[in-house]
Amino acid sequence: MNKNHWKLVLAYDGTDFHGWQAQPGVPTVQGTLSDAIASVTGERVLPQGSGRTDAGVHALGQVASFALTAPIPAANLQHALNRILPASIRVLAAERVTADFHARHCASGKFYQYRIFQGPICSPLLARYVTPFHWQLDLAAMQQAAEMVLGEHDFTSFAATDPDRATRQGECNADHVALNVRRIEQSHWSRIPLSSCIPGPAIDAWNPLYLPGALQADAESPSHLLTYTVGGNGFLHHMVRNLVGTFLDVGRGRIAPSSIIDILNGQDRSLAGPTAPPQGLFLLRVIYASKHCSEA
Repeated sequence: MNKNHWKLVLAYDGTDFHGWQAQPGVPTVQGTLSDAIASVTGERVLPQGSGRTDAGVHALGQVASFALTAPIPAANLQHALNRILPASIRVLAAERVTADFHARHCASGKFYQYRIFQGPICSPLLARYVTPFHWQLDLAAMQQAAEMVLGEHDFTSFAATDPDRATRQGECNADHVALNVRRIEQSHWSRIPLSSCIPGPAIDAWNPLYLPGALQADAESPSHLLTYTVGGNGFLHHMVRNLVGTFLDVGRGRIAPSSIIDILNGQDRSLAGPTAPPQGLFLLRVIYASKHCSEA
């Protein structure tokens, strides 16, 4: 029987999930989506994501792919899934794609954003989506450090610690280097006053920067958000959170911006800063070459 191949674009609040990947006995985004698809179509599939977001990490543009035999129109599938899924997961778009499309294998790039709250009191409506950081930060130094990672580098120092690294290096060091090399095309910090966090062309309903008017900070408020936006051809496990933790060390004056080059060259996780908490991280969008995204 012929199968229809599907691409979904998803947004989710990752707070109550143990990450994307299905695991026994705990709620995950992949597992919850699989259950919803089965409920709608009667077919049990395991949707493949563009990447595995960690527990507590959010998404505004995650992509999933899977195949179904059920001949269901795209609009009907999107509507039915959103009726069954919890409010913390929404299907933003559904489309049929060619059989060679795979959410992870066909991705050519990703963009992430990390959000830090600075101010005396963080709104409870914002707390799930930011990391409070109360120390004074040198944003110019952090931006200088962020620019150091542009281009192609081995990001071993910014990847989650791998206990098997030494063994794998001994087997084939060249493969290890290739595995951890990534190219970063965008890396920058921005300061956003909370008084500017209102709906507009650049901020839609799925952007948790928006605060309801009753809790909106006024123009004189010292509260603001720092956002780190990074885009590249791929990311290692915990790479963005480790970059942010290191840039925060730069902002506090613990290390110099130029130290980023030495950390990269050292290829040692212990040289970089701590892993930033998960709740401030968002997968913004996934980039695909057009030839892999044609409608069926």
